Amino acid sequence: MESFSILIRWQDVVDILLNSYILFRFYVLIRGTQVMRVIAGIALLWIFQRIAVSLGLIVTSWFLQGIIAAAALIIVIVFRNEIRSILQAKNLKAIFWELSHKNTLTPVQIIIEGVYEMTRRHMGALIVLPGAEDLDDLIQGGILWSGKISKEMLLSVFWPNNPVHDGAAIIRDQRIVRVGTILPLSEKADLPSSYGTRHRAAIGLSERSDALAIVVSEERSRVMIAKDGIAYHIKDNLQLEHLLLDHLGNVPMQRDQRFRERLEFSLAGMLCLLCITGIWFSFARGFETLINLSVPVEYMNRNAQMEIMDTSINSVNLILGGSGTLTKSLTGEQVKVKIDLDKAVAGVNTFTLTQENIVLPPGIILKNIDPAAIKVNLDKPERKVLPVQVAWVGKLNENLIMEKVSVDPEYATLVGGRLIIENITTIYTKKIPLDNIEASGQITVKLTLHPPGLKIASDQEEKVSVRYTVKNRLIE
Repeated sequence: MESFSILIRWQDVVDILLNSYILFRFYVLIRGTQVMRVIAGIALLWIFQRIAVSLGLIVTSWFLQGIIAAAALIIVIVFRNEIRSILQAKNLKAIFWELSHKNTLTPVQIIIEGVYEMTRRHMGALIVLPGAEDLDDLIQGGILWSGKISKEMLLSVFWPNNPVHDGAAIIRDQRIVRVGTILPLSEKADLPSSYGTRHRAAIGLSERSDALAIVVSEERSRVMIAKDGIAYHIKDNLQLEHLLLDHLGNVPMQRDQRFRERLEFSLAGMLCLLCITGIWFSFARGFETLINLSVPVEYMNRNAQMEIMDTSINSVNLILGGSGTLTKSLTGEQVKVKIDLDKAVAGVNTFTLTQENIVLPPGIILKNIDPAAIKVNLDKPERKVLPVQVAWVGKLNENLIMEKVSVDPEYATLVGGRLIIENITTIYTKKIPLDNIEASGQITVKLTLHPPGLKIASDQEEKVSVRYTVKNRLIE
């Protein structure tokens, strides 16, 4: 029988969160690698395979399942070097806790690297970083561009044999938007004679706008920045970085990159949680199957001076619920019924069975217990020697007389609880029918143990020999 259950235990919540975090950590370790792309493809195939199963497409499901199995093996073989490098490059803290940020350079770092690479190569350059004001009315000519900024791109633009290397390159939002641009020249008469056209153009643009211009001198391999009509000769890369950060407002583009990474990790974490929750509902819970299981009762913490003389039942019937996958794999060894006798006293004790008495594997839910209570008779065992009495039944042939009866042994040692054994004075044999006796003879018969919980001492047989002598009745 099947029913739908939405009962979630705290163990289920821990199970979902733990596996979601493991899946998220796996994503963090392999993000940006070729392994990530292949695993994403396998996950998509798995989704298609589950859809095929739900639609009853047997051949399609079997085919996709074979591809997934082969692909999993291919990942281990083909990408073993990548997987090894990922694990070897990480310490335990990085594997289990830290978030690995992509080692991408910020626009400021790219510009600085490009500028100083050009000074080493004695290349001239003029780079413009616009501010809030529009430059369309101040600049002329040039070629529209939409290339993502990189050191190699800057070196290519200002390569001496490049037709646009004499003009300015305008950078906005991490992209080179225009190259070969002509800037307005400064009309100041007090500028140093060493300033060339690039220097005058940079100062001229800064006089008419809030843009910042970077000049790389081809002859002297020096760097200058023009801002608000003032020229700053750069001593080192730290000063250049400070001025660029001040102009760009602490690099909003870098903050945007960090924001995108945090958003990516947040979405990845939510997706991992949704995936594991879906898997849990599909396999660990889902449509619940109920099964009936008979489980023997186990007793714990019994007083060493007392023994269990009798119990009302020896096993308990349990109705258990869980997904079909879990219930099919359930075995009797995984389910236990335990009763604690620590506070039990001599005599009959009644124990009510609850969830605390039942040990179940994760994912299995207890639905019903039958019976709901168990009676356990505990007592201190004692030994008592009792005479053996033959239990005759029926009627002896009217022509015969029972002349003599002897029992070997005449006494038997009985072991049982003190409360029971103290009231017993005789132990009887199993019933012997008199109707079948026609002559003297001998018979071996078992002893009767009543009430239950009594037993014969281990050093004695449970049977006795009964010898009887009969004779014919004298007919007058």
